[in-house]
Amino acid sequence: MQMFAQALPYFAGIATITAMTLTAVHVILHKRDIRAAVGWLGLVWFAPVLGILLYWAFGINRIQRRAKIAFSEHQAGEPPPGLNVLQPEHIRFQTDNAWSGLIQLATLSERITSHPLTAGNAFYPLQNGDQAYPAMLRAIRQARVSISLSTYIFDNDAWGGKFKQALSLAVDRGLQVRVLIDDIGARYSFPSISRALKQDGIPTARFLRSWRPWRFRYYNLRNHRKILVLDGTSAFTGGMNIRSGHVLKDSPRHPIQDLHFRVQGPVVAEIQRIFADDWQFTTGEALYGPDWFPAIPRHGKAVARGIADGPDEDYDKLHSLLLGALSCAKRTIYIATPYFLPNEELASGLKIAAMKGLNVEIFIPEKSNLKMVHWAAWGGLEDLIKAGCRITLTPPPFDHSKAMVVDGSWVLLGSANWDARSLKLNFEFNVEVYDSDLAKSLERLLMEKSRGGKALSLEELYQRGLAVRLRDNAFRLFAPYL
Repeated sequence: MQMFAQALPYFAGIATITAMTLTAVHVILHKRDIRAAVGWLGLVWFAPVLGILLYWAFGINRIQRRAKIAFSEHQAGEPPPGLNVLQPEHIRFQTDNAWSGLIQLATLSERITSHPLTAGNAFYPLQNGDQAYPAMLRAIRQARVSISLSTYIFDNDAWGGKFKQALSLAVDRGLQVRVLIDDIGARYSFPSISRALKQDGIPTARFLRSWRPWRFRYYNLRNHRKILVLDGTSAFTGGMNIRSGHVLKDSPRHPIQDLHFRVQGPVVAEIQRIFADDWQFTTGEALYGPDWFPAIPRHGKAVARGIADGPDEDYDKLHSLLLGALSCAKRTIYIATPYFLPNEELASGLKIAAMKGLNVEIFIPEKSNLKMVHWAAWGGLEDLIKAGCRITLTPPPFDHSKAMVVDGSWVLLGSANWDARSLKLNFEFNVEVYDSDLAKSLERLLMEKSRGGKALSLEELYQRGLAVRLRDNAFRLFAPYL
């Protein structure tokens, strides 16, 4: 026993050095960002126990999913043939805008995503839960074959209850129903609604159950996608969760503005495929066949492509597309986002676009629901304003809307924010749309926000006082982790 006690420090030392070495090797092999790699290496070597624990708990931001799906007994169905798949060079014949950057951007997007560009789609903007929720519930009630629902937050409140009831009635009608909720998002209300959904016989799963020891290292990797597909032929997507705060007419305690979209046309098959991949990864069940992937008729003139982005094989795709859109723009760039923490590459792209003479306007909430993120965002606005970007502060209630419009022709809509969490850690789903009608309708909506908001000036930034400016710039240092 005494010999063991004497040898214990040596064993502990060897174990610590081994753990440090293995962790350092993992950092070097898997961290693309040099600053992040150096930071983790420094923490691991100078505070070994703390550094090792923190890295394996929060530092791993990649996960392999395709292999698990590919080697399962069945694989989720691929979109059916005859989807009006379009080559980038044919966009000029499908749109009424001669913008030369369209073909370049479509070509770039195809190479980044390897997903099809489809013609014959229609997109209908829905403002707040006041418009979106009744339309979604009506679509659920009218569904006849299948319903796929994926959301980050599904609150156990009044409107969450209405969705639960509609889904339960769909199951009673004999429909195939699947509901996927992010494990962290499911905890925003207590008790979680997932148990009630299961009690009603609704097949429900929680994405990356983080309380399991072997998955705790993926605690930071959340499914932030918002997808509802009905009968495989129509869909809803955007940035809106399911919670009563989005319905402004009810005067909720914490009101939230937001933007969602009803989608029809062949791109719905791509939206369904993203859900099917997530569902199979989570549960092992493959969704395939005509119940989930039927033939889809054309519904409009919009050309669109679904873009999955996440800390897996789809890593960094959205970031690359955003950079491409900034470089291809010729006249205008409008961006609405609730959390604006662009990295240096995106910030440089915005500044260069503004200095070239483009009209660059960024809409962010005057007051955020996340104070630290708000402070960090303000710490990075000075250089953008100096370069000529216009920062418009939208008044309360908190604006959770997400959209990007370029040159009145191209729209990016979906779940992603302009921050590291969305672009590096979250599983997100966005759609790029080549359609001047949709672009102009969103421009009108954003101009209404501009008239109702106020432009942030350098004078206002400087008048905040030294203590506030120091706080904001200090939190800016933590932007990759907020």
